[in-house]
Amino acid sequence: MADESEWIKLPLDDRCIHKVWKARLHGYTEAIKYFGTLDSKSSEFSKFLGIIKKFVVDTNAVAQEKGLDAVLAFLHNAASAHKTSAEVSSGVVLKCLNSSRTKTKEKGIEILMVCIELEKQEVVVEEVMKGLTNKQPKIVAACVLVLRTAIGNFGSKIISLKPIVKSLPKLFEHSDKNVREEAKQLAVEIYRWIGAVFKPSLQNIKPVQMKELEEEFEKIPNKAPKQIRFLKSQQAEKEKFEEAAGDNGESEEEEEARPEVDPFELLPAVDVLSKLPKDFFESIEAKKWQTRKEVLDNLLPLATSPKIEPGDFAELVRVLKKVLSKDTNVMIVTVAAKCLCGLAIGLRKKFNPFAVACVGAILEKFKEKKVMVVAALRDAIDAIFLTTTLQSIIEDVLAALDSKNPSVRSETATFLARAIRHCTQATLPKSVLKPLSVALVKKIGDTSPEVRDAVALSLGTAMKVVGEKHLMPFISDLDKIKQDKIKECCENVELATGGGKKKKEKPAAKEPTKPAAAAAPAKSAGPSKAKPAKAKTRPASASSAGKATKSKKKTKASEESEKKMEPAYSPEDVDEKAADALPASMLQQLAHANWKERLAGMEELTTKIHNMEKKDIDCQLYVRLTAKKPGYKDANFQVLKAKFALIGILAEKGKFSRTSAGVCIGGIVEKIGDIKQSATAKETMTSMAEACGLQFVALEAISYAFDSQKNPKNQSETINWFTQAIQEFGFTAIKVKNFISYIKKALVATNPAIRTSAISTVGVMYMYMGAPLRMLFEDEKPALLAQIDAEFQKVTGTSPPAPFRGVKKEEKTDDVDGDDGEDDGDEDVGDVGGGAAPSIQDLVPRVDISDQITSALIEELGDSKWKVRGQGLERVQTILNGNKFITSNLGELPTALKPRLSDTNKILSTNTANICTQLAHAIGPAVKVHVRTLVPGLLMLNCDSKASVRAASITALSAWEEQVGLAPFIEDEMLNTVLAKESPFLRMEVFGWLEEKLAKYHTLPSDLALSVPILYAALEDRNPDVRKKAQGVLPLFMMHISYEKCVKMTNKLKPSSKTQVMQILEKQRPNIPAKPEKPGKAKKTKAAEEKKRPKTAPAKTESSSTDTSPVETTTAPTTTTKKKSASKPKAEASSNQPDPPPAAAAPPPASAVPPPAATNKKSKLTKGKATKSSKKQEEEDVGPPVILNNLKDKRFRDEDNLKVLKWNFNVPRDEIIDQLREQMQPCVNSSLFTSLFHADFKHHITAIATLKEAVSSCKEASIGALDIILKWVTLRFFDTNTTVNIKALEFLQVLFNMLAEEDYSMHDYEAYAFLPYLILKIGENKENIRKMVRNCIKTITKIYPASKIFQFIIDGLKSKNARQRTECLDELGTLIDLYGINVCQPSPPKALKDIAVQISDRDNSVRSAALNTLVQAYAIVGEGIYKMVGRLNEKDVSLLEERIKRSSKKVKSAAPPKTAPSQESKLTKQDVKKSSLQAPSNGSDRPSTAPSQTSSNIRNSNVPQVFKLDLDGLGLNDGDSNDNIPQLEDMDHVQDLLTDAVKLPERRLQKPNLTVAQLDFIISQIASNDIAISLQSLKQLDEALQDSDRCKVLTDHVDQLVVTTSLQLRMAFSKYMSDENTSKDVIRMYRCLVALLMSLFQNRMLATKASKDVLCDLVNGLITVLIDNRLESFEEGPQVIRSINMLMVKVLDQSDPTNSMCALLKLLQEYVAQESSSQKFVQLIMKCLWRMVRSMPEIIHDINIERLLLSLHVFLKAFPSAVWKERTNDTPLRTIKTILHSLAKILGAKVLNNLVLINDKNSEVELYLKKIVKNNRKSVGGDHINGSVQETRSHSSSSSKLASPRRASARTNDILAEIFKRIGSKENTREGLAELFDFKCKYPDVDIEPFLKKTSPFFQSYIERGLKNIATEREKAQSEKQRSKENNVTSVDSISSSEGGTPANQDVSTSQLRDRLKVLRARCGLDNGSEAVQESAPVKQGKPELVSSSSIESDTPITLGSSSSTSSTQAQVPNTNVDDLRKRLERIKKGGSIN
Repeated sequence: MADESEWIKLPLDDRCIHKVWKARLHGYTEAIKYFGTLDSKSSEFSKFLGIIKKFVVDTNAVAQEKGLDAVLAFLHNAASAHKTSAEVSSGVVLKCLNSSRTKTKEKGIEILMVCIELEKQEVVVEEVMKGLTNKQPKIVAACVLVLRTAIGNFGSKIISLKPIVKSLPKLFEHSDKNVREEAKQLAVEIYRWIGAVFKPSLQNIKPVQMKELEEEFEKIPNKAPKQIRFLKSQQAEKEKFEEAAGDNGESEEEEEARPEVDPFELLPAVDVLSKLPKDFFESIEAKKWQTRKEVLDNLLPLATSPKIEPGDFAELVRVLKKVLSKDTNVMIVTVAAKCLCGLAIGLRKKFNPFAVACVGAILEKFKEKKVMVVAALRDAIDAIFLTTTLQSIIEDVLAALDSKNPSVRSETATFLARAIRHCTQATLPKSVLKPLSVALVKKIGDTSPEVRDAVALSLGTAMKVVGEKHLMPFISDLDKIKQDKIKECCENVELATGGGKKKKEKPAAKEPTKPAAAAAPAKSAGPSKAKPAKAKTRPASASSAGKATKSKKKTKASEESEKKMEPAYSPEDVDEKAADALPASMLQQLAHANWKERLAGMEELTTKIHNMEKKDIDCQLYVRLTAKKPGYKDANFQVLKAKFALIGILAEKGKFSRTSAGVCIGGIVEKIGDIKQSATAKETMTSMAEACGLQFVALEAISYAFDSQKNPKNQSETINWFTQAIQEFGFTAIKVKNFISYIKKALVATNPAIRTSAISTVGVMYMYMGAPLRMLFEDEKPALLAQIDAEFQKVTGTSPPAPFRGVKKEEKTDDVDGDDGEDDGDEDVGDVGGGAAPSIQDLVPRVDISDQITSALIEELGDSKWKVRGQGLERVQTILNGNKFITSNLGELPTALKPRLSDTNKILSTNTANICTQLAHAIGPAVKVHVRTLVPGLLMLNCDSKASVRAASITALSAWEEQVGLAPFIEDEMLNTVLAKESPFLRMEVFGWLEEKLAKYHTLPSDLALSVPILYAALEDRNPDVRKKAQGVLPLFMMHISYEKCVKMTNKLKPSSKTQVMQILEKQRPNIPAKPEKPGKAKKTKAAEEKKRPKTAPAKTESSSTDTSPVETTTAPTTTTKKKSASKPKAEASSNQPDPPPAAAAPPPASAVPPPAATNKKSKLTKGKATKSSKKQEEEDVGPPVILNNLKDKRFRDEDNLKVLKWNFNVPRDEIIDQLREQMQPCVNSSLFTSLFHADFKHHITAIATLKEAVSSCKEASIGALDIILKWVTLRFFDTNTTVNIKALEFLQVLFNMLAEEDYSMHDYEAYAFLPYLILKIGENKENIRKMVRNCIKTITKIYPASKIFQFIIDGLKSKNARQRTECLDELGTLIDLYGINVCQPSPPKALKDIAVQISDRDNSVRSAALNTLVQAYAIVGEGIYKMVGRLNEKDVSLLEERIKRSSKKVKSAAPPKTAPSQESKLTKQDVKKSSLQAPSNGSDRPSTAPSQTSSNIRNSNVPQVFKLDLDGLGLNDGDSNDNIPQLEDMDHVQDLLTDAVKLPERRLQKPNLTVAQLDFIISQIASNDIAISLQSLKQLDEALQDSDRCKVLTDHVDQLVVTTSLQLRMAFSKYMSDENTSKDVIRMYRCLVALLMSLFQNRMLATKASKDVLCDLVNGLITVLIDNRLESFEEGPQVIRSINMLMVKVLDQSDPTNSMCALLKLLQEYVAQESSSQKFVQLIMKCLWRMVRSMPEIIHDINIERLLLSLHVFLKAFPSAVWKERTNDTPLRTIKTILHSLAKILGAKVLNNLVLINDKNSEVELYLKKIVKNNRKSVGGDHINGSVQETRSHSSSSSKLASPRRASARTNDILAEIFKRIGSKENTREGLAELFDFKCKYPDVDIEPFLKKTSPFFQSYIERGLKNIATEREKAQSEKQRSKENNVTSVDSISSSEGGTPANQDVSTSQLRDRLKVLRARCGLDNGSEAVQESAPVKQGKPELVSSSSIESDTPITLGSSSSTSSTQAQVPNTNVDDLRKRLERIKKGGSIN
């Protein structure tokens, strides 16, 4: 008994582990009772967590049995029991299942079942599976029994069958009979749950066993099994099961179907890649087909494995695809197709990355005719389709449908039918259905019957999937036979998804089943959300109520969808309903061919609908009427506009459905880019969005714009409308995910307008979504990303506007129940800012990396060698780096990473922590599933002594906390367990981390209280850092647990410890922060709180600074009654406030006063501090209010380096105010600082008074703090207190006067931070405030440039406040009047255009102010004002002209208008007439701030005389004006006067000037596809160009005209020339285009307006036509070539030389870069450049040398000299160097001063120019070209060798080498000899003998003979010229002279005479007809040298046409007419005509 008395006094936990079995037995018995009395979350259970396993493995059988009872009691009662599941399960398997005692075995199995109920089924199965490998058969059999029992109780959904099925074959082969029998029973149980899908997994067992199993399977009843035991989270299912059992199983619920199990998951995977032969890839490409066939035959069995291990199959699939596409052996192709089919089946979704490429190859291979091959291809493409989606392969399918091969079309359509069978309505959206249907409908009339049948089958299958309603719009145009065929196919097809009957057949029967079916999958989730109390009291009613609620919601949702969609009307229905609803006359008008009739019909229909009631309007009928032919392609814009307006009326007034919207959206989008229809189209779409929802309308419009049409203007305007709609409807009205793909497509569009629109859209989305939006575009190009970032920067800090549109609400009478709030939640637009943005996590595409986590990688991570483990971690990091966003499916990676967190190698543990950080960011919130696995290890990592390891751990923990919150860390006692480890580093880091995170949360799990005892222990820790961190986190623990509970928990401490801890608690109690609000509540009241809390209130306390939902602790005091009464008009005025608006439109309400409790608490917090520092504050207050320091420059540097926030906001943000507080504190004393940032406005008034005094007393300090003082004043502008605003403006006036006296210049940073907000106040309602603001601006002009102030004021015109715009315009007028036109910035035209826009403002005062401002500008610039303001509509122009007339302002003499004398006289006459009709001038029209009107224009009176004549203008002011009275005729001659004929003055009709709109239209018609329209437009423009007055309007449209002309040139070349029908009109088109361009470029003023890029395009087109050999086949083709030659000369001569040369250089660079470019094209470009080089001395002053050198630098940068060594022809390089050489020769060393645009230090241009300049300085003489001085040679008296030939220089050597190279060429021999002859004539002293010696004697004699012949020919020509000198016709031809003239030693040929004759005839207006000839100079084929006399200095003109055409023309001209031609030319010269 003594022994018993010893252990019976021991604690219970000690007894349970006592060495005496009786003591343990007694302890177990007591524990059973004790566990039943404890609360489930009691800390007493934690004492038994570590010893509970010993209960199970007790060595005494009796004690063990009782111990198992105690374990069961523990598992049933302890909340933390699940933590022991692993060790308890292991103990049961090892020590209980082999027990000879039946009860022990049964209790062990029961313990395992209870562990499964605690949701530890994976742990239990894992431990039991370990038992299957035990050597004792008894344990193995028992483990199999446990598995069978678990499956029978919990079912296959809870128990994972995959590992169990995998182990079955080994169990059937076990040597023990009992094990085999248990395995048999286990297989039967599995079959009972999953059915026949289990059989494929049993293929490897013996036939006898399989036969026995088959017999057992047949005995199993066909009734589906039911789960009889439930998990802890399945309590509702448990209650339901028990209720059904209580009713004796008579429940009428439907039987649950068997759980669907994919047999694929149960199959073993085959590793195909590892089994491939090493030489597989070499053999597959062998030349012998037998080798290739053998390799594929070996691969086929592996590839056709039922399940394949995932891996890198890219190379294998690529090889198979190549064989399939290119191999000619059909047997090999067949085997390859089978291999691909097997891989697709075995890999399933893992084959997806290769699917698209394979589908394209297979579709193309369907052209094969072998049945065997086609069958294999069909199987392959069907298997591949199951791994991808129809949307992914749609492009390949559409391309295959358009194939020329009927077999490809037929097989593609058949494949589509098979593929659509596997689709559902969700996987076959409209974006896929529409293009497929359109393509199939086109092919239903195919010539091949197989294609027609296959297409009908595809369309029928699609109809079966999506329903007839959705497909009918695409097939409605087909005839009835084809529609019937499609419907027949639809009836016969059977879907793979089990679809059967049509949806139309039983709509009423199907409707009730929808809610039930939808609620079925939600049953499992329902119980977890239900409250336990309700479940216990009335479980049945609760569940039924839940069902009712769900069904109600589903029914209402279905009703809403039915309202939005309605059945589509067929054309017959439309005709029938229209006949009933509208009179026949109206219908005839609507379909009339005359547009006026159609317009009248539309107007009548619109009036009729206006007078109809809503219920009587059939919207779909009228929409379909507008869509009837011509529909939305109506040629008349007025009719189309009326149609769009009618649709908008229908959407606003009637019940407008989505069906109606779908009819017209496409037509509207087609016209949204039309400038005439754009506004109406956008308004109509907005109305439809209000009726049908923005999501639907926007998605339909954008998808149509990008998928169904290609007009970039429509695309950009559609996106612009969408951008505006987001701001109007709010962000909650759309699902962003649907639009992201289109936005990305627009961002990379080639059209810049589309890109700009898309970037604007992204910017608007950024206002709602913030920085996470950028993650969606990180894959874009850097240049595009930079543009997106710039757009983000523009809108950063901008609050999204409040939505004011939304879906129209139904009338109240239509609502049946009161659940409107829930149903309308999606369309609610009441939230400020458009509602919350969608989570970025839902938008980003995520990658499943589980297939990359291979078993080999897992083995590496667990390897014993640290280097191998490190390599494994690096591989994991590589995988994560390659996939930024991944799913939570990580395979076995988390389990493998867990031990690495505690790795002995600290580098590896740190790397693992970094990987955990990456996982958190990559997975997002879904990472929560891995918290239990990895977070404990991360927490324990803080035990390490190395700071770097702990830092990595804290970073990872913070990343996880951001994604999943803090609750999962605290649940399951995870945090408590970690903190229990006595490690000072651990506690220090974790407590410090908790101090940052706890303050953010409103509620946390109660398990947090379990950590309080550890926290108390840390408060007394020996380590001071631990104590400090514990004290820091203590107030946050008290915030969540409550102070009272924390005090109560000290009772368990020792007395000494309790005293110390209580002292700390009392000390920290005042520091307890307020709990943050719940996140949901914070979101709803965020806007209201922002308005209630003053933006300048003191900053929040540090304890709440890290709170995610901070609580406002201070608010403004209560305002007086007077202010409340004044708040109403203030609020009304706030609607007109500018953007950015003030923070609030009214004073804060009385409820904003802080509660007394908060006030008391605050006073307690600050009381101690105030008493301690009162003396110090008094001492500080004695000093000056503003402290002088040198911090101003530092603040400017910080702003320059972006170290501080920009002072740019719409409403002051907290962080902005906090930043100003920090900057202000060192600059003012404490009392002023307190007043400045006090919540009470009275303190602000006091602070302003103090600052005003400081301005005079502390001037230097005030100037030093000017920037922050002005910033603080801007905050006061957002206050609604009028007194504060007035006081602030008075202070500003004093401040700026002081600054002006001190001659201070305001810094730009000060201006940017202050002026925008001062200008906001100029739009205030109160006149006195506006007056003070105007005075401030006037004073600021003394300290800041007026031109910069002008920019700020003009930005104020963007405001929505009309009063602000008016005042800003007045101020602008004042500035212009005072400082002149140059004050307008950034430039006068730009500024005046912005002002002129305001003329069309809806507000009268704004219009008047804008006109007055422009009048001020007119007084300075005169008539030039009309050019500066740009294009205005006629109404605005008339208003401006009228105001200028009324203003009676004269143009100042400083800027007289530049008009011709005749025009001046004409204007004077007009002014005389107008001056007598001047309207009276209203005094209000003059700006209030404009200077007083002078009396210079008013004579002898200071009073304005508005009707006084302008005598100066009439010339009546002169004293000697002659007022002669006309003399009367004598009466005697009256009869003669009456008989004389009356001579009427001749009147010359003047054509009206073209308006800008007319000109734009005519120019646009040039590029028309209709040749007649284009020719008509060319004619009109040519007439305008001939008129000197009318052509002035073209000044600003030259580029536009040349661009359209170039476009028509390309169309004529590429389209019309290849079309037989239009090729005849090409010559006419060419002639008209050339004539127009010739007229254009003859006008020097217009020609110089053409820009570089436009000229480049034009020259490109002209040269392309020149080298087109097809022109020679036309009769007038050669004449066209000559005309274009002349035009090219005119373009080069008349256009801006800089633009011309830069354009030619750009064109040369582009064509040199193309290896396949035409050499003839390049040669003609160089000839143009040579021509420009020749004329360079004359035009050097007109050339922008800097731009020209930059173009040359760009060319040489792209093609440096080193590149040309590898090319056969380096003429382009020589041309470039010739240009550089010419520039250096002309400008000399000055050319080096023009390299400013070239930033490259190693520029080849700079180096070459320096070299030339240096050589020029050294050399005295040399070869000179291009206008340089002729060669001179210095003669020396001592020189005696002048007669000897001089040695050739390097440059002449190059020239001679090129000449001899030409002579050696067969084609250019003649030209080479001529060039050599010219060279010898020009340089007679150059010795060419060295070159002749290198050739053969025969070649030397050939050259000598050739030179003699040329000399003879030249002599003959010279003699003929002497004879013909008398005719003297060489000066006539201007074209030849422009090209260099005729050489003196060359005769005038017949063709040249004909050319000159042609020019003269053209000048005289005569038709050249067939007499026109082409320029006859032969084309030089040789290459130009650096200084080439033959190509540059020769007098022979450069011909741009082809030599073939020239020579042929010359051959046709007889030489006998020369004399006749000369005579005719002479007559033309003398008489001007040809008879």
